[in-house]
Amino acid sequence: MNLQPLKFTPLYKYRIWGGEKLKTILQKDYNEKNIGESWEISDVSGDETQVSLGLFKGKTLRDLIKQFKGDFVGNTVYDKFGEEFPLLIKFIDAETPLSIQVHPSDEIAKQRHNSFGKNEMWYVMQADEGAELIVGFDQKINKETYTKHIHNNTILDVMHHEKVSKGDTFYIPTGRVHAIGAGVLLAEIQQTSNITYRIYDYDRVDSKTGEKRELHNDLAIDVIDYEVYDNYKTPYELLKNQSSKLVHSPYFTTNILEINTTVKKDYANIDSFVIFMCVEGSLDLIHTDEIYTLKIGETLLLPASLKNISLKSSFAKVLEVYY
Repeated sequence: MNLQPLKFTPLYKYRIWGGEKLKTILQKDYNEKNIGESWEISDVSGDETQVSLGLFKGKTLRDLIKQFKGDFVGNTVYDKFGEEFPLLIKFIDAETPLSIQVHPSDEIAKQRHNSFGKNEMWYVMQADEGAELIVGFDQKINKETYTKHIHNNTILDVMHHEKVSKGDTFYIPTGRVHAIGAGVLLAEIQQTSNITYRIYDYDRVDSKTGEKRELHNDLAIDVIDYEVYDNYKTPYELLKNQSSKLVHSPYFTTNILEINTTVKKDYANIDSFVIFMCVEGSLDLIHTDEIYTLKIGETLLLPASLKNISLKSSFAKVLEVYY
């Protein structure tokens, strides 16, 4: 069987802060309330997404890597990660704020949890008026003053709050304290990890459990980056009908394409799978005369052995992600 572009069936995740935008804006199909996350492509243990249609329907990422190895993920990726898929791809809808949180590095996550760390990035798809993200600190603090702010419930007073709008992009390295604010819909690209240290949660109670959610300040205090930075938002220049750099990191590469014609892409120089996330409009991905339609809120994976495609649209914005 020859490899082909693949769509996966999303996994919908209840979150205390989840809203309705995954359904109303991204046209996701589910009936539950408070769905905060759509896991589009996942190899997290117990939460593996499956191919939704075609020859490989029902197959997981692990199944496909085992069968096709470097042809599926790229030889460089296979040599480094074996049968583990390195990225987790999500859409996130925050009706109310997420907890203030931080993620550990690869080294600490491996030591404590036998997991990858969690470097991640956000691309804002829609934001209500006045909506904000909380990223990093506005004041220089240390472990001692951090601990006082946690005990006094004043950690928000020293954090950087940034009003956001569609198209804003943020890279969140491990160690950077952060939270998505109320009214934000975004695309998230991250390492394959489900390790989060929650440090402040507004004293709220989860209606499903009737209890407050667990905090992890003992674990968090040694992983936090307490530095203050001049700018937390990622600047970029958006060029039409070509890949424009968003976030290039050791953990993933993300570009954005704004398309209003037919764009031919040749990935001969990229030894990796490529993931497309449609964040606005719709487009057709064409490979060997087969057409794969991608609408806003949909995601597609191009295996590493497929090097030449065309992207066709009258208007679309798509994130292009690879290792």
